[in-house]
Amino acid sequence: MLLALTLAGGTYAASADVIQLKERSAITGKILAEKADQIVVDIGYTVLVIPRDQIARYSKSDAPETVIEPAAPVVHVPAPVNPVAPTPAPVAAENRNPNYQSANTPPPIRDVRELVNLLGESVVQVRTPGGLGSGFIISEDGYLITNFHVIEGETQISVEVYHQRAGQLQRTSYKDVKIVAMNKFEDITLLKIDDKDAPRFKRVLLGDSDNLSVGESVFAIGSPLGLERTVTEGIVSTKTRQMQGALYLQTTAQINPGNSGGPLFNLRGEVVGITNMKITAGEGLGFAIPAAYVKYFLDHRDAYAYSTDNPSNPFRYLEPPHRLKASVAKP
Repeated sequence: MLLALTLAGGTYAASADVIQLKERSAITGKILAEKADQIVVDIGYTVLVIPRDQIARYSKSDAPETVIEPAAPVVHVPAPVNPVAPTPAPVAAENRNPNYQSANTPPPIRDVRELVNLLGESVVQVRTPGGLGSGFIISEDGYLITNFHVIEGETQISVEVYHQRAGQLQRTSYKDVKIVAMNKFEDITLLKIDDKDAPRFKRVLLGDSDNLSVGESVFAIGSPLGLERTVTEGIVSTKTRQMQGALYLQTTAQINPGNSGGPLFNLRGEVVGITNMKITAGEGLGFAIPAAYVKYFLDHRDAYAYSTDNPSNPFRYLEPPHRLKASVAKP
């Protein structure tokens, strides 16, 4: 468009003002105004507004030629480097819900061996007369999570914790364990260790299962087939495997009976799921309940509260049967 105007403007007299463009074209006319970022030119039948960054030079009939210098390149000077590396901010735990904690800032990524040593005391074994499963402690007061099917129909529950003392793990069994809340349909149960001599427990952080990536490394700790403190490693196969109307994390970490209720960790040491089932016809087809479901369950704990004294409770366990004493008929 400017070239066409240039050709049309070539009929101006030699005394007219000339604007030389960077495209090697020229515009002849009368400069009406010179602004910081543009020049206004009357070419006879219209007025053009030409940006200064398109102009190489220009001359006015009553003034010497003006050359527009190209703008100097902007040089970004890096901020001076502090020779003393700043101390990284500590990982603070956010406790908006009194029942669990999650990290304010993402914890550092570590290798599995280091994380197992750090998290070992927080992973427990849950025992009932009917079998066993796994679980993990979410508060120093002894609250822990496991699967509903691990304690379903049971009234006698014990929890085995592996305390670390003098560099050694010592198994301690706690017998006074009560059911606090449960959701049968999502297979989640909250238990509480109430033993009088129980210490403050090591607890885990709940992570964000929504931020997981397919292919991300994860690992499980549990008691498959009763083999306590077994570690299996794998990846997240998919985040949205639909099973029986719910979405599960699918993982290649080996899951077996006894792993149920145990934690699935990411490499930051955060629980991202509860391991709860597998497909027995194949290998590396394990499933875990996303941590988002666990948080929802704990955030609405009162709605799932369990109490044997509450007649409105949808879950009501009967006392276990007692042996009947043989009655002797008197003659």
